[in-house]
Amino acid sequence: MTKAQFSGSYTVTVTPFTEGGEAIDYPAWERFLDWQLESGVPGIIILGTTGEFLTITDQEREEFVAATVKHIAGRIPVLVGTMNAYTPNAVRYSKQAQDLGADGLMIVPPYYYTPTEDEIYNYYKAICEGCDLPIMLYNNPFTSHVDMSAKLVGKLTKDFPQIRYIKEASQCWERINDIIVESDGLMNVWAGSRVLESYKLGAKGYVNPYGNYIPRATAKYVEWAEQERWDDVQSVQSVIFEFDKIITEGHPLYGHQCYSKALAAAAGYPVGDVRAPITTFASLGKEGEDRVAKMVSLMAKLNRIVDEIEARDAAAA
Repeated sequence: MTKAQFSGSYTVTVTPFTEGGEAIDYPAWERFLDWQLESGVPGIIILGTTGEFLTITDQEREEFVAATVKHIAGRIPVLVGTMNAYTPNAVRYSKQAQDLGADGLMIVPPYYYTPTEDEIYNYYKAICEGCDLPIMLYNNPFTSHVDMSAKLVGKLTKDFPQIRYIKEASQCWERINDIIVESDGLMNVWAGSRVLESYKLGAKGYVNPYGNYIPRATAKYVEWAEQERWDDVQSVQSVIFEFDKIITEGHPLYGHQCYSKALAAAAGYPVGDVRAPITTFASLGKEGEDRVAKMVSLMAKLNRIVDEIEARDAAAA
């Protein structure tokens, strides 16, 4: 089994598409990945919810994972979302990711069926038997409609050495400590939101959708959380809350996907629009453009905040 150790702010990336979502845009993807590296992002996760994994064909999946691993070339870890509602597909995707050179997997429980804990356990058991990569569980009851209990997570962690990470996105903050206790301290809990609160409770990493458009600021504030520099963390997190308010007002949960792509473009790294059935940014018209303009101002504000903190650090060194 790979002995990788993951920590820090991992951007859970968009998937770039050509006009009309016809194909994956590989030149745009390489530019985007280079930007992530230049911004100090310590790892990426592809084909998660933000990456519209449900719209990706099997052929696209294989090509996209291979191209990503090739371009990153070992400079940072590449984790791949390999979840599926059908266990053999999840096993196949996981084995494929390993064969293509991925460093780890992020896997949500089977969705749609609302499986029992025994069914969830056997799903992960089959994946562990089918490949050797480190696995990050992904607990997101808002999308999967499955909420993995701390007790179940603890059992999975203790029974399968590959399972040592979890993106805990239930927004039940006490769950972080519960998972650590139930896993005998073996599990590394990663924040799904609210870095400051999560790190104070023992989180060891952050699955970061904001890295698609503010990678530098969000990589830095997770570094500061690791150092328990809570005031500096809050200075960034308070601005992130402003992004959330602008995006979610009047839009469904998945508004984050089309806005993530629009904001990446505003930062100079266009990655196309989303695939159906998600609402495209283009269809939002002036309303979307006005919201992006507000958030571009916030992006500039974050750059100033990070510049000021880094200048202060340099002066104190």
